Parts: sequence; C-alpha cells; structure tokens
Amino acid sequence: MMKPTRASSQTLHLVLTTLALSFASACSGTAEVMPTTTPIRQPYSQAQITKPTYTPQPTQTAIPTPTPTEAIAQAVIVPIEEVSYSPPESEIEPETVNYLGGKYILVDISDQHMYVYEGDYLMYSFVASTGMNNATRTGTFSVLNKIPNAYGATWNIWMPSWLGIYWAGSLQNGIHALPILPDGGTLWAGYLGTPISYGCIVLGSYEAQVLYDWSEVGVPVEIQW
Repeated sequence: MMKPTRASSQTLHLVLTTLALSFASACSGTAEVMPTTTPIRQPYSQAQITKPTYTPQPTQTAIPTPTPTEAIAQAVIVPIEEVSYSPPESEIEPETVNYLGGKYILVDISDQHMYVYEGDYLMYSFVASTGMNNATRTGTFSVLNKIPNAYGATWNIWMPSWLGIYWAGSLQNGIHALPILPDGGTLWAGYLGTPISYGCIVLGSYEAQVLYDWSEVGVPVEIQW
C-alpha cells in the first residue's frame, strides 16, 4: 500500500476544509419560512341597550252615548174654550154670516183632520183635535172673529191664532193653536190627532197661524163626522 505523501495530505485537508465551509455556509443561510396565520375570532359587538320601561296608561272608560228620548207631555184636559170676554146676548155675533168669497173650511171628526179649500182647490190639509166625548158640535158655521192671541181668563191660558166659530152658552168655541200655559209650556203637545179639547178645534202652532193668516171673517166652517 502506498504511503500518503505530505502533498496529498495537504490536498485532502484542503478538500475537506472546503466541503466543511460549504456545508456550514449552506446551514447558516436564512430559510424563508411562510408564517402560519391563525385566524383570530372577533367576538360579536355588544351594545348596552336600555330596556324601555312600560308605564301602564289608565284605562279609559267609554262614555255611553245617551239614547235620545222624546219627552211626551201629559195631556192636562181643562176647559179653555172661552175667549177673553163674555159679551151680553145683544152683542153675540150670529153663527153664520153672509160670505161671497170662495174659501171654505171642512173639519172631519172621524179622522181628526181639517181640509182647507179655496174654490175647488185643496189649499191645506192639517191634523186636528176636536172635543172629547163628542164635545165639538157638528153643523155649518162660519168664522165670527179673529183674535191673534185669545185669553182664557178662567184658566189663565192663552190660545194663539183664535178663530171663533160658534157659541156654547156664554162661551165661544173656535179654532186655535195648542194652548200656552202660564210657565210658557205648550198644552197637549204630542196629542194632536186625538180628541183632547172640550169643544174647540185645535191645530199645531204653525198650522194655526197659517190658517189664521189665510182666513177671514165670514169663511164657512163645516164640521162633520
């Protein structure tokens, strides 16, 4: 076997040293490592929201709508057929007078109605009330007088739109509006169309005024069943 020379030993040493340096250089190089990214979980945002405080409101009680009621006047029957004076026999007007006009009043007791004619034309048709217990006389009469507001002295009652038509003793019966009481109330309101008087023929306040304005002394008045 050949004994290594000094020169070969040096060469080998040089080669080994070179390899060692190359390896060391390779190991000492900075390796580029990809960072591992760990996702960070973000918690949900939380807000402090104050819960609204509920204050109960007072319960409103429904106010019932009042049911309209119609006040019905009680019929107070009083004999009010007298006018404001009681003339002596010599001054009492006759129950019929000569009349040449074409006006005519018909009162039907059976249906408690008045029909007002001028010539052959029916001018008005009014609900009326006659006397209780057939107190209103039947027959043919006429308008004897006109008094805007006759006064029943015995009963302290006013009878608007008075048309006198016949005498009953010393008192006169006629056609008039619903009587007015001393306190301003209306007597027999709500009872028209039924016999309520002691002999007079009673109309509503408006109807009596219409008849009063239309009529004239002497107009025939026929009362029938």
